[in-house]
Amino acid sequence: MLVTRVYFVFCSFSQQKFALVVLLVIRVVIPFLWILWYKNKMDKYNIKGNIFGGLTAGVIALPLALAFGAASGLGAAAGLYGAIIVCLFAVIFGGTPTQISGPTGPMTVVIASIAALYSGNVKIVFWAIMLAGIFQILLGLSKVGRYIKYVPYPVISGFMSGIGVIIILLQLNPLLGFESLGSTIDSISGLFSSVKNLNPQSLILGVLTLFIVFFAPKKITKKVPAALIALIFVTILSVAFGFDVKVIGDIPSTLPKIQLGMISVKEFFDIVPVAATLALLGAIDSLLTSLVADSITKTKHDSNRELVGQGIGNFAAGLFGGIAGAGATMRTVVNVNSGATGRLSGVVHSLFLIMVVLFLAPYAAQIPLAVLSGILVKVGFDIIDYKFIKIIKAAPKSDIIVMLVVFLITVFDDLIFAVGTGIVLSSLLFAVNIAKQFDVKFKEAHSAGENDCDIEKDGNILLVRIKGIFFFGSASQLLSRLEEVMDRECIIIDCQTIKTMDISAVFALEEMILRLQDKKIKVVLLLNNRKLAAKMLRQGLIKVISRNNIVYDENTAVKKAAAFCRAV
Repeated sequence: MLVTRVYFVFCSFSQQKFALVVLLVIRVVIPFLWILWYKNKMDKYNIKGNIFGGLTAGVIALPLALAFGAASGLGAAAGLYGAIIVCLFAVIFGGTPTQISGPTGPMTVVIASIAALYSGNVKIVFWAIMLAGIFQILLGLSKVGRYIKYVPYPVISGFMSGIGVIIILLQLNPLLGFESLGSTIDSISGLFSSVKNLNPQSLILGVLTLFIVFFAPKKITKKVPAALIALIFVTILSVAFGFDVKVIGDIPSTLPKIQLGMISVKEFFDIVPVAATLALLGAIDSLLTSLVADSITKTKHDSNRELVGQGIGNFAAGLFGGIAGAGATMRTVVNVNSGATGRLSGVVHSLFLIMVVLFLAPYAAQIPLAVLSGILVKVGFDIIDYKFIKIIKAAPKSDIIVMLVVFLITVFDDLIFAVGTGIVLSSLLFAVNIAKQFDVKFKEAHSAGENDCDIEKDGNILLVRIKGIFFFGSASQLLSRLEEVMDRECIIIDCQTIKTMDISAVFALEEMILRLQDKKIKVVLLLNNRKLAAKMLRQGLIKVISRNNIVYDENTAVKKAAAFCRAV
């Protein structure tokens, strides 16, 4: 109550902004530092490094947040709010202490498509963002975070390169002085008309921005990000010369307010698939960034906790009018390299952006959209996966196919469909390659017993040796060769050199044994151990073969087969 009274006292003297800062310090910063002191971690928490890392990451995040906000169709303020809120909650509740979260390319592309689809109804977009946050929390609570690392690299490569191309294509029209169109196909088809009617002043600002972000000397950009240099310098130039170009416009110089509005049941179910897309993209983006943070800091993140933290952040962002975000690789790397080691850096990053909103909003309103487009074009080029492109000639054809398919679907269709298609295609191609390592060899059985010599010479016993990985992709190979063994009296099926097998393999064995028995051919199954035998019997082999016909060494198998032949 005392804090609230202090707040209204300041307001009465028309000092709302200063009051907000005091309120923020009292309610957020002091309690956070007190918790650290209480746990005796102040001396271990690297306060100086975390503050410097958070400030540096905040400086880099500022132009990107404005640019992504403008590109999303919800306005630059939504980008700033998203950067503040998602990072603050994700770093407090998430599982990667040094990760800086905020608006990213993939998330912005999806949000822009939602905003274009529901033009004029922003509450639906914010509902989609909140729902995406809930989905991410559920993903984290369901412990699925650990499975993200199994996404094949060609899928990630094609997806990221596709996102980069989408961002570049969507910013071509704003560079020429026009509104960004909703899709890549529209952007390409409308490019000729835009070039024909371009705004020369907008193009000058955009080209100058591109020149700065691409060619600024590294000695300077190590201290001040090129995007921030372009943002400040080109904006001042535009204002000084009175350029007639589209600008960001008014940015509220207050903290965000709750944006929750009612939507219909139909609208809710309409946005569920889009929210799921946002949730999955954010999960993949964040956890891949967490892996990068692990490699730099030599630590190990908590995937499931990170998903919960990201979910809380995105839910809060949607609730307060911010765009969705995820772990941002570049900002996280800069944060760590600037000395950050813990969660305080993310809090400082958000506090810095709050100060920008409270004190610099009128100046940010004058930033030309062409400048933000130039910054985003550079972001698009940075997202493209040059690592894979450089070695594409030496890469396996299957990986190239997957990458190209994911890339094309990402650019021209749907992001999640692209990832899903890539994973399925990768799995199928992997199964084909593994199936090639499967082999079936036929060998005449040789018994150590003297009485079995005549039987061996007659060739009535054949050993079928199965080698490699026996699974659904190779089971058909075994069944296709059954006709080659139908003239024998007894077959020994040797499974001792199988590396691994699935239920499809067990069913294939069952079918093989049944077909042999239909031809009155005796079967002996040669396995590694009794534990495996018991497992396979439980999986269905008990229906077609008895325990007496299962042995555990080749010599015993031949003797048993010989005994079957003599009994015929």
